[in-house]
Amino acid sequence: MDRVNQIWNHPLYQTELRKLQLLEADREFCRHTPEHFLDVARLAYIRALEENYPVSKELIYCTALLHDIGRARQYEDGTPHDEAGAIIAGQILKELGFSPEEIQAIVSAIRGHRAETDQTVLGKLIYRADKKSRNCFSCKAEPECYWSPAKKNMTIQY
Repeated sequence: MDRVNQIWNHPLYQTELRKLQLLEADREFCRHTPEHFLDVARLAYIRALEENYPVSKELIYCTALLHDIGRARQYEDGTPHDEAGAIIAGQILKELGFSPEEIQAIVSAIRGHRAETDQTVLGKLIYRADKKSRNCFSCKAEPECYWSPAKKNMTIQY
């Protein structure tokens, strides 16, 4: 999992993460934190194992770590975070020497993680894990949350 840590330590990743943490410091609703990124990774990996999907642990973790990294740009200039995240991820992955196929798979999953538009196994895993990772049932802000009641996790999810 060296490449996961290379992403984590990449200067652009750290810059975008710090901006995001500052912009969400007073956010009442779910934040986009390293804990969230790792929750998504773990849930996606568990699902991949349970359903025997042919996706590597490393690729899942790389994608999960990057899936919301465009959030700061959304707050700053209105660019949808999936689009901004795909651009940021593409740059980081290229600089770290990921193959064109790996970059395409990760970037596609990031672009599709909001509306399940990516029909690849990786994209579906990240989409589902992203939604299942939120613990709405124990959230103080749940009554004011913009998620529809059907989308909220009002029970423990797996």
